[in-house]
Amino acid sequence: MFDLDKLVRPSVKSLTPYSCARDEFQGKEGIFLDANENPYGNLNRYPDPLQLELKGLVAGLRGINIEKIFLGNGSDEVIDLCYRIFCKPGIDKALLFTPTYGMYEVSAAVNDIEIVNIPLNDSFQIDMERARAIINDKTLKLIFICSPNNPTGNSMNHSDVEELIASFNGIVVIDEAYIDFSAKSSFLPLVAKYQNLIVMQTFSKAFGLAAARIGMAFADQSVIHYFNKLKYPYNISTINQKAVIAKLGKRKKTLAEIKSIISEKERLVKLLGKMSIIKKVFPSDANFILVKVKDADLIYNILIKEGIVVRNRSSVAENCLRITIGTRNENNSLIKVLESVQI
Repeated sequence: MFDLDKLVRPSVKSLTPYSCARDEFQGKEGIFLDANENPYGNLNRYPDPLQLELKGLVAGLRGINIEKIFLGNGSDEVIDLCYRIFCKPGIDKALLFTPTYGMYEVSAAVNDIEIVNIPLNDSFQIDMERARAIINDKTLKLIFICSPNNPTGNSMNHSDVEELIASFNGIVVIDEAYIDFSAKSSFLPLVAKYQNLIVMQTFSKAFGLAAARIGMAFADQSVIHYFNKLKYPYNISTINQKAVIAKLGKRKKTLAEIKSIISEKERLVKLLGKMSIIKKVFPSDANFILVKVKDADLIYNILIKEGIVVRNRSSVAENCLRITIGTRNENNSLIKVLESVQI
């Protein structure tokens, strides 16, 4: 049975977090002489450390209680905090299903956490037989699952993922950075059912706010408590909070942009599928397409010479390029160059 108290590192449980001035006074009006701020300027005041206004909007957007929301400086902060809260350096392990988002492994290395890699099967789904064989390892504390997955673009089978959550005594982190582009169901409703589940989402992709660096984590409030305990006091700037608040006020525009991206993806899939240099276009629930080509290095360099930058993923998926969906004009430029390639 899952026991959060046994999973959290003792040093984290005993930690007394730094109490900043804005933790002690959360009002918006007054003569502020408490935080050693410069009294002059438009950006002279520290931001709300708990981002309560923004979290209120996120709660409405995703249909979840504000106490179950953590906002990080990008999803990368959430990933790092997961290791710092739940894994003892040099002792504990985390499980990844590869190929997947590279930051899980980088952050593990920074925190001296061993990674166990289980390759996805030929359909880019989780190899459940191998996963079942390892989840009872007492040193295994975290499982990261990216769905829709990066770089493959597909969503993971819902029943497989829920089986892992239900049978694992550690923390399962599901990264849904691309969920707004997918017709598949989010795992977010399962947060109410499983205390050991963390669902990550982001404002970087569908909301077009990659520069603002704000990631979301949804989990049981007992888990969120430790995220708030360990985070840096002012982890998200006022500027970035306001950028997201403004974007959330333009929901119709965002939905229109998402619809346009999905439409362009469908068009690209059809056009790419007709090209002799393309060996396979993999199914995608994201805002990108993974394609297997005859010679990824050659095609990548041809595109670079024409000022078109895609991602060469041959190091993790043989002869594969990952193509992000651009505007119609950008996509037309891509297609024009690819149609001219002779191999």
